Amino acid sequence: MRKPEEAVPADPGRRARRLAVAAATVTVVLWSSAFVSIRSAGEDYGPGALALGRLLAGTVTLALLCLIRREGLPPRGAWPGIAASGVLWFGAYMVALNWGEQLVDAGTAAMVVNIGPLLIALFGGWLLKEGFPPALLAGMAVSFAGAVVVGLSMSGGGRSPLLGVLLCVVAAVTYAAGVLSQKPALRHGSALQVTTWGCAIGALTCLPFAGQLISEAADASFGSTLNMIYLGVFPTALAFTTWAYALARTSAGKMGATTYAVPALVVGMSWAALDEVPGWLTLAGGLLCLAGVAVSRRRSAAPAPAPAPAVPPSAPEPVQAGKEPVP
Repeated sequence: MRKPEEAVPADPGRRARRLAVAAATVTVVLWSSAFVSIRSAGEDYGPGALALGRLLAGTVTLALLCLIRREGLPPRGAWPGIAASGVLWFGAYMVALNWGEQLVDAGTAAMVVNIGPLLIALFGGWLLKEGFPPALLAGMAVSFAGAVVVGLSMSGGGRSPLLGVLLCVVAAVTYAAGVLSQKPALRHGSALQVTTWGCAIGALTCLPFAGQLISEAADASFGSTLNMIYLGVFPTALAFTTWAYALARTSAGKMGATTYAVPALVVGMSWAALDEVPGWLTLAGGLLCLAGVAVSRRRSAAPAPAPAPAVPPSAPEPVQAGKEPVP
C-alpha cells in the first residue's frame, strides 16, 4: 500500500521575506506617485503648507487605523527613535524636499536626494552593525549611476540654483537620519505605532506653517487640495507604514537601496500622467536604477560547510580471557 506523501512544512523565514518585499514594493510605487502629486499641489501650496497639510491628512488616517486595530501607545523604548524620525524625516525632510523641487528641476532633485540611500547603507553598516554585503554595495553603485544618468538627462544643462541643491542635500541627510532613527524604534513598537506617532510629531514640527496653509487653502484649486490629501493618505499613511513593516524585517541598507527604483518609476508616471516623454538616456538610467535594486536584493550565498575530518577506524579491543566478544 502506498504511503501518503507528507506535507512539506512551510518556511516561515521565506514567507516573512516575501511579505517584506511586497511591503517595500507598495512603498516604492506610492512614493514614486508622490513626486507627481507634489508637482501638482505645489502650484497652489508653499513647501511648508504642503508638508503640514500632507502630515495632518496622514495623521488622521493613521489614527483611525490605530483605533480600528486597537493599537495603544508605543513602549517607552520606542519613543527616542519615533521623536527623531518624526522631526527629521516626517517634518524637515518634507519641507526641504518641497522647497528644493520649486528651485531645481526634477532630475537634479532626484539625483541629489539619492545620496540618502548611500548614507543609509554607510551609517547603517557602521552604527547599526549591519555590515557591508558585497551585493548591496555593488547594487547601490549601479543604481546611483542610473540616478546620475536620469538626473543629467532631465536637468537643464546642469545650471541649478545653489539654494535648491543645498535644500535637496538637506532632504537627503534628514531622510537618512530618519531611517536610521526609526530602525531601533521598530524593535520596541509596531510598524503602525511608529509611523502614526512619527507622523504626528512631524505635523507638530510643521505647525508654524498653519497660517499659511489656511490662507492658501482658501484660494487653492480643488485638484491641488485633492493631491495634498492624496499625499497624506497614500504616500504618507500607507506607504510609511509598509516601509516600517519591511524595515523591521530587513536591514536599513537594503531598504535604502530599494528606493533607487523610485526615479525609474517617476519617469514612467510622469510620462503617463503629465505627458512628459522621456528620452532614451533617461530610460537607460531608469533601467540601471532597477538593475541595481535587483542586484542589491540578492541574498549572499551561504558558505559551504567544511568537510568533516576523517576519523581513522578504531582498532578492535582485545578480548580478555573468559569474556565473549560483544557482537
